[in-house]
Amino acid sequence: MSDNVIQPAFVTFTGVDHADLIPGMQALSARYPVEWGVLVDAEKEGTALFPVAATRQAMQRAGVRLSAHICGEAARDIVEGHVSDLVLDGYARAQINHGRSGSTESEIHFSQLFAARNGLRAALQCQGDFPDDGRVDWLYDVSFGTGVRPATWPPVGNDRSFCGISGGLGPDNIGAVLSRLTVAPGAVYWIDMESGVRTGARFDLEKCAAVCRLVFGA
Repeated sequence: MSDNVIQPAFVTFTGVDHADLIPGMQALSARYPVEWGVLVDAEKEGTALFPVAATRQAMQRAGVRLSAHICGEAARDIVEGHVSDLVLDGYARAQINHGRSGSTESEIHFSQLFAARNGLRAALQCQGDFPDDGRVDWLYDVSFGTGVRPATWPPVGNDRSFCGISGGLGPDNIGAVLSRLTVAPGAVYWIDMESGVRTGARFDLEKCAAVCRLVFGA
């Protein structure tokens, strides 16, 4: 990767779904700045991408950086201000995937409040320029886990918010994407990928390792 590329603060690999991934997650986390995205949706629990409660609990005890990507009814309840019974010990952030049309002022407020009550940072998705609102982190996401790769990503350099990019990223293209990304000097951001680090229905730690080598070096 070119020397003038500004590296992300960390890479989020979303969709860890089996307990047998934990040793590999721990090994990769010991070498690189990695966050593991754990998808949470009671209706989909136990299917691909959505680990069962016992697996989530094992990951929470694994000593790695985690983000809870909360979907479905729980996400809608959170942005409507309802009390959630989710136990998020061991997580660093909570991404509230409540919809694809952006977030209203009240949804931002209730997301931030929910995360703060759990000692976390909240993250929300956006589909245009990064909002100038530092109460939550913002992930540019037009893919929603489908592997759709946008033609361009918004510039990263918002002084008030912590921003991330996603959309069809993986080891085959991450170097080229970061080389084209506009990042202001001193800006801090993260990158997120889901479908790009799977092989068929299987979460692929080798692809995660390849991404880390390309982004951060061997």
